Amino acid sequence: MSKKQIFTFLRDLTANNSKEWMDANRKQYQLAKNTWLAEIALILKRLAVHNPTLEQIKPKETIMRINNNRRFQPDKPLYKDNFGCSIGMSMSNPGFYIHLSPSGSFVGGGIYRPEKEVLQKIREAIDYDGARLRQLASTPPLTDFYAGLDEDDQALKTAPRDFPKDHPEVELLRRKNFTAIRALSEKEIISDDFPALMEKAYLSLQPLNNYLMQAVEFEE
Repeated sequence: MSKKQIFTFLRDLTANNSKEWMDANRKQYQLAKNTWLAEIALILKRLAVHNPTLEQIKPKETIMRINNNRRFQPDKPLYKDNFGCSIGMSMSNPGFYIHLSPSGSFVGGGIYRPEKEVLQKIREAIDYDGARLRQLASTPPLTDFYAGLDEDDQALKTAPRDFPKDHPEVELLRRKNFTAIRALSEKEIISDDFPALMEKAYLSLQPLNNYLMQAVEFEE
């Protein structure tokens, strides 16, 4: 199966989001999933050159179930309309994420909606040396691929508690998300050059992720 067929499958799934349809098209799902896993293997091989710890990661460990968790959101469709790949990214750690979907594909990383304790550590790092984060978010290599930090619609309207409202880095302190994201076209994804593009995306993120990781791992 070509990577183009991944999008064909996801479009068909979106139009026929039911257990009956999935059961009848399970073979197509497995083919699409295995094609994506093979692509992830190529990406991980490239990234492991720069981060040998990634040699231990198996492609199947980076993907999530196609089923939506509807326990707290029962109105969600039964199945997701996307395939993803998450490398190290969580609410407590910065990482790298690739998202394939007919409704909008993207690549990015950083840390999204961190846990309260993790967010506090990041804010303390900003309080100590926020100028460094501001600089790396607005200069290469991050800006070689991304447009700096994404807009944060979760940001506070003023400085968080225990930080002065006139703090020089108040704009960073107000944030609850520290991510950089770039949209991907279907043409880019189905290209043979996609693993190389993802290598560039990963390397461009490293200054941001390194800053965040240092903040998260800091122990007084």
